[in-house]
Amino acid sequence: MDDNKPGFNSIDEYIDAFPVEVRSKLDELRAIIKAAAPEAQEKISYQMPTFTLNGNLIHFAAYKKHIGFYPVPRSVEEFKDELMMYKGTKSSMHLPLDRPLPAELISRIVKFRVADRLKNTGSKLGR
Repeated sequence: MDDNKPGFNSIDEYIDAFPVEVRSKLDELRAIIKAAAPEAQEKISYQMPTFTLNGNLIHFAAYKKHIGFYPVPRSVEEFKDELMMYKGTKSSMHLPLDRPLPAELISRIVKFRVADRLKNTGSKLGR
């Protein structure tokens, strides 16, 4: 990690480090994730905003022209067609800063990740 980069202690601190137009996108993305995974906890991991639920659930990070959204289930048939419209890697999605966030798609991805985390850890919510 670059020693000259700031170390963030909270998602609020991370978001506050960006210009207002980027902050609004980050706040919107955070709200979508919270609504889709209300049981998830927030933290900073790898200097990125992270939501956890029985381990890491979702990370996101702002870049010059996009917000990186990780991990994204690109190999899942249910999402393949919609995700083809977005650049990314095999497990990420680049959300362009100059376009509206695909709130419904993001919400479905987060809910998928929640179900996957719970299935893989054998946990249930609401105990």
